[in-house]
Amino acid sequence: MSVRIARAALCAGAATLVSVAALAHEVVGNRIFPATLAIDDPGVSDELALPTIASFKTGDDPSYTELDISAEYAKRITEDFAISISPTWTRLSPPGGPLMTGANGFQNLETAFKYRIFKNAEHEFVVSAGLEIEWGGTGATGVGADPFTTYTPTLYFGKGFGDLPTSLNWARPFAITGQIGYAIPGQSSTLSVDPDTGDIDIEQNPRVLIWGATLQYSMPYLKASVVDLGLPDLINRLTPIVEVALATPVSNTADSGTVTTGTVNPGIIYSADSWQFAVEAMIPVNRQSGTNVGVIAQLHFFLDDIFPNSLGRPIFASNIVSGR
Repeated sequence: MSVRIARAALCAGAATLVSVAALAHEVVGNRIFPATLAIDDPGVSDELALPTIASFKTGDDPSYTELDISAEYAKRITEDFAISISPTWTRLSPPGGPLMTGANGFQNLETAFKYRIFKNAEHEFVVSAGLEIEWGGTGATGVGADPFTTYTPTLYFGKGFGDLPTSLNWARPFAITGQIGYAIPGQSSTLSVDPDTGDIDIEQNPRVLIWGATLQYSMPYLKASVVDLGLPDLINRLTPIVEVALATPVSNTADSGTVTTGTVNPGIIYSADSWQFAVEAMIPVNRQSGTNVGVIAQLHFFLDDIFPNSLGRPIFASNIVSGR
């Protein structure tokens, strides 16, 4: 999850609601935690997301129409440690103007370092810790890219309910995932000078709590691990999901306030053998988060399934069997 959601929380410029960088999937026992769109999943993998596309109206006043197109490449260094890189291109269209007008450019480049701390196959439980970095000055200020670097240490978790008793078979395909991070700007304030008047403006850069969760119901898990209802293959590959991605400024908030912003994203994921496609609505939780229901879609490739012995293999590995 990018700290760009934090900028939405502050209503600074034409900031985006959520990161559109694609995220990873994780396998724990019989459970596959699919790649999710609004928050990151709890595991590490070799994957490529290309593209992820989001369109929505920002929480600015007046509201801009924003289009984000992004990609992500994630690579395991060891079986439990991975790094990723995520560029995002943004176009901002002013209210009342043609969609092709307005500012456009790349957001700050984002990287993430994630380590899987604990994994329990029997209880379908996994925990990872990571550091997400948005590199200041690598993007265009016209689309809201900050001039300073932001560091977000983050904790991720996932829990499937396949360990429930057989009397609750209907609930065993459910799973939850979540993350909580603390976005720390590289500088506490930003100084700017009006070129016309020479006036100096100092804007405080708040620290922001980045948090969210998903609730998902896996039809692939239902068929493979609970009961085969004889449903069509299309249905058996779907995972209905609801994501919540939020940001709350918690310190250095003199200019930003402490209003929580974000979106609730109901959607569906289709999982093939080596790729998945997902689409979700983006419902803002308040006026500061946006002025309409947006949409986000993503095509995601599982490199550890496509190239299990080469590109999808950890750099430092012995006889690890990748894939699902």
